[in-house]
Amino acid sequence: MDFHYHDVDNAHSFRGKKIEPPEIFAEMTVSQLMDFFAATGYNARRLAEAGRMMADMLRTKSTVCLTLAGAMTPIGMGKTIATMIKYGFIDWIVTTGANVYHDLHFAYGLPVRQGHFDVDDDILYSKEIVRIYDVYIKEKGTLQAQDIIVQNDLRTGNNSSASNPFAVSTADISYILGRAAKKTASYPDKSFVVAAYENKVPIYMPAIGDSSIGLNMLPLMFEGRTELFPNVVLDVAESAAILWKSKRSGGVELGGGVPKNFFQQTGPALYQILKIKEGGQDYLIQLTDARSDTGGLSGATLQEGKSWGKIKTSHARNVTVYGDSSVYFPLLCSYVLSECKPRKLQKLYSLKNSWVEEMKEKYAETRTTR
Repeated sequence: MDFHYHDVDNAHSFRGKKIEPPEIFAEMTVSQLMDFFAATGYNARRLAEAGRMMADMLRTKSTVCLTLAGAMTPIGMGKTIATMIKYGFIDWIVTTGANVYHDLHFAYGLPVRQGHFDVDDDILYSKEIVRIYDVYIKEKGTLQAQDIIVQNDLRTGNNSSASNPFAVSTADISYILGRAAKKTASYPDKSFVVAAYENKVPIYMPAIGDSSIGLNMLPLMFEGRTELFPNVVLDVAESAAILWKSKRSGGVELGGGVPKNFFQQTGPALYQILKIKEGGQDYLIQLTDARSDTGGLSGATLQEGKSWGKIKTSHARNVTVYGDSSVYFPLLCSYVLSECKPRKLQKLYSLKNSWVEEMKEKYAETRTTR
């Protein structure tokens, strides 16, 4: 794309690309549709910029993080994420625990149905149907069945890297759940948690207590089975180590909230706290419907992240597309799958522990020189 929204040289001039009404035609490819969007304005043009920015992120061998807020997997988006993982287009993930939990329904063939948004929820409750907007989930047949699976997987799960309870991150929990689903689920190809396990992509759930994954650890706590209770500060260390070891780094953020900030705080962790690396992310793409003037993190502009050291520059390689992730994310994925070749897998899960140890040594060196 010739013009970037944060290109200071062009932003205050009349040198932008001339608008010529683009042609619409039958059987357009996603790439052609993105070219159509790029010739227009508003969020259509921003989405086209996001697509080309992500393609550049992939071609420059950047480490790519996907952040997931909101209920994306109950509508079946997990298989899309799995495809992106298998192509090497996603290297690590930060998500709500809910997206991990609901993703596993599809791996195990537990019932999830299209429903309706304008209904009487008292009636649904009496029928033991749980609603997520226009998605229906069975209370016993799905949720309680999934609870039993998760609890049993955690009871029998064993991570060889964990010598004590404080050496387990939420990525280790995700890995255990993905490994179990790979072995026992009927449809493992439908799950991004399984794909992440297969391809050594770490999945972090920094607010794990605010999800059914966390709820299912409550019986284990009462049973004294705390050997796999995660240390979320270890999540902080591992995610910071990923940025520290990455030559170029970026992310695609679906929504905001904890996943967005947890990913972006890797810059301040290295610069402000450990004082071992400055810069933050090279690329940031956010798909959101939140406003930026309410003080909410979901709406916090990517540009203001520069003042925190979360991003290299506020003037380029960042774009916010305002709209529905359930619409924009599949278009973005289809575009880069069409335009970019598969990448070699980084398999960060296999590297994270040694990187944290290296970072610890680096921190010790810097302390002695202060």
